[in-house]
Amino acid sequence: MDHLAQEYRLFLSCPWNMRVLLVTNLIYALVLPIIELFVGAYVMRNSNDVKLVITYQIALYTGIPVMFFLNGWLLRFVGIARLYSVGMLLSGVSMAFMMSLGQLTVPGLVIAGLVMGMSFGLYWANRDFLALSTTDDSNRNYYYGLETFFGTNVGIVIPLLIGTFIAASERNSWFGGHVNHAYQIITGAVFLLTMIASVVVHSGNFHNPPKSPFVYFRFHRLWTRMQFLAILKGIGSGYIVTAPAMLIMTLVGKEGTIGLIQSLGGILSAMILYVIGRTTKPRHRIAIFTVGLALFAIGVLPNMFFFNALGVLFFMACLLLARPLQDMAFLTIQLRTIDTVSRIEMRNEFAYIVNQEFGNFIGRIAGCILFILLANYISDTFALRYALPIVAVVQLLAIPIASKLILGCSEETLHSPNDTSEDTIPVSNQQIITDPVSLGQAPEQ
Repeated sequence: MDHLAQEYRLFLSCPWNMRVLLVTNLIYALVLPIIELFVGAYVMRNSNDVKLVITYQIALYTGIPVMFFLNGWLLRFVGIARLYSVGMLLSGVSMAFMMSLGQLTVPGLVIAGLVMGMSFGLYWANRDFLALSTTDDSNRNYYYGLETFFGTNVGIVIPLLIGTFIAASERNSWFGGHVNHAYQIITGAVFLLTMIASVVVHSGNFHNPPKSPFVYFRFHRLWTRMQFLAILKGIGSGYIVTAPAMLIMTLVGKEGTIGLIQSLGGILSAMILYVIGRTTKPRHRIAIFTVGLALFAIGVLPNMFFFNALGVLFFMACLLLARPLQDMAFLTIQLRTIDTVSRIEMRNEFAYIVNQEFGNFIGRIAGCILFILLANYISDTFALRYALPIVAVVQLLAIPIASKLILGCSEETLHSPNDTSEDTIPVSNQQIITDPVSLGQAPEQ
């Protein structure tokens, strides 16, 4: 209990806006597994066509960069907290539209995907900027470690509950035997959670980025490397989201199995991730990134060799730890690079967040096109079996790029005496005790 109390005091010692953002993201984390796993499962159930799942994903990925760009313009007139909440609410709108379709068609899926992409664009563009503005390089490992700890635990419980609910509704013939009605109830829950998260985010005192240009076409060499890193990560991100649902629905079972598999080993991985975020320092990021990519590459091998239920189980177990490790390292490297390059080029930090999304978009679309080509010209089975290993090998190229990027940022930092990066634990024990917030005083806004 003493250790738990110390961790709680550590959380209270963080800036108010940082805590508000963490709580908001925790609530919305309840929605993300539903969007990522069960929307794809819904398309598979009602079409039994993996190409339609990828079509939906392409539309989604197209909407994200478009909304990133529009968000930069909207921030000149609308508060960032309001745009953030609209992004969360749009995810429910997209799901409701898809559930209202009598029959899944390509035009309907494209519209639903674009709306979900707009939702993600508003959400991630503003979330990235708020994470950048409410943290510094010394406490970002802690921030993302705590966020990932919560997200991973939620990713255990929610898929299990939702999968059990859908499976039970089918097994017991609830709702007149119409399983899609269960999905409609889940969509209502998504709306409720996004409304609660929207209320919470408005309790923060967040400021919009400066009204300055955010579209540029020439950047410092460090940012060029960051874009290559984003492209490589984007190639795999589409598979990380869609592959589990497609593989499970094809080889293992239905929605109940998705929830059960997602929960296996999750508690252990959540604890590991929290400890990593709590104890590691900025210099450990490349090691974290390497382990995440290596786990992904190892996880796809049994699926490639055997293509059976056991291979899917092994892949899911590796993915539970590989994905958050990659995200934790990538996001901290990204924000560190933005800190460095924006100081060198004297530009609005939001400009780099917008530009970064186009790198992600190129990678995501390249990964989706690879899958569609394999499915169309060979077979769906071949695409499900061999696309993942191809992506895993290509992603390993990100390790040397990330190493050079971190080294370049460190070299540039030597010329900036005001840099805040420190290889220290986010908050010392003395700060935990003496910080006015931890003693119950009102935080400074």
